[in-house]
Amino acid sequence: MSKTITTAKVVFLDRSTMLPDVVLRQLSFPHEWVEYEATRAEEVSDRIADAHVVITNKAPVTAKAIASARNLKLVAVAATGTDVVDIAACAARNVLVSNIRDYAVDTVPEHTFALLFALRRSLLAYRDSVRTGRWAESGQFCYFDYPIRNIAGSVLGIIGDGALGRAVADLARAFGMRVLFSSYKGVQGMGPLYTPFEDVLRLSDAITIHAPLTPATRNMIGAPEFALMERRPILINTARGGLVDEIALGEALRSGRISGAGFDVATVEPPSADHPLMQLTGLPNFILTPHVAWASQEAVQSLADQLMDNIEAFRSGTPKNVVTGAH
Repeated sequence: MSKTITTAKVVFLDRSTMLPDVVLRQLSFPHEWVEYEATRAEEVSDRIADAHVVITNKAPVTAKAIASARNLKLVAVAATGTDVVDIAACAARNVLVSNIRDYAVDTVPEHTFALLFALRRSLLAYRDSVRTGRWAESGQFCYFDYPIRNIAGSVLGIIGDGALGRAVADLARAFGMRVLFSSYKGVQGMGPLYTPFEDVLRLSDAITIHAPLTPATRNMIGAPEFALMERRPILINTARGGLVDEIALGEALRSGRISGAGFDVATVEPPSADHPLMQLTGLPNFILTPHVAWASQEAVQSLADQLMDNIEAFRSGTPKNVVTGAH
């Protein structure tokens, strides 16, 4: 963005994807700020037509929208994943794309373990049974309707060795778990720090996914993979919908092939009432949360600060967190 632009127009397409009380600090350069709570796909082109900077979290910035945005210089993604932006179209138009990095290294691992503890100890199943009168009916000080297993001494398989996967491993070791980092599916010989993908499925008491969604990782866990899970593990997915075959997940849960599952993501968000994951929410060993693993107050404020840093850095000519740059 040239410094010769006297007043830059900055358009935030979906402010409601951030917590309402998170502070977006004022940009230091002259600008016009236009903010929408949400933007439908068909509205994007009109709303960014004369924008210099576009901020988006989930609103799609397509090749068509980019082509009609005559002043566009920067698409600042208010998230780590950039699949909502046509990266190739931006590169062709000399438009820089930036994203947010490493802001969720506490919140996502904590959410992962919240799901794992709740499922490993059947917390929600017991809570619900108390609510419906089971304790009063039991006639004694406790009852054992649902399994309770320790975290300590169990094996955690981690699929994804980035910042989040490593942070989860640190927590796991603190709780006395043995950690296995999975090699990439279909890739052999990654070295002694990695365990073959199929062996992780066989040996783990719990499996947690922290991988991006790509053509290579889509449905990386399906019926054949569930069949390998000899220890009936708990499966946690706080990464992306589409990494697990949701139909196969339901079959694995109902058949007892796995002990439980905790998901924070779905292939369609929000999921409709007939979505495969919604059909599982009545099971005592399944927890579905609405894509909020990333959304602690502290993490979202860090995201907001980094978002504004990215815009300021680009304006000053020293862009950071670049996904694709001008050429």
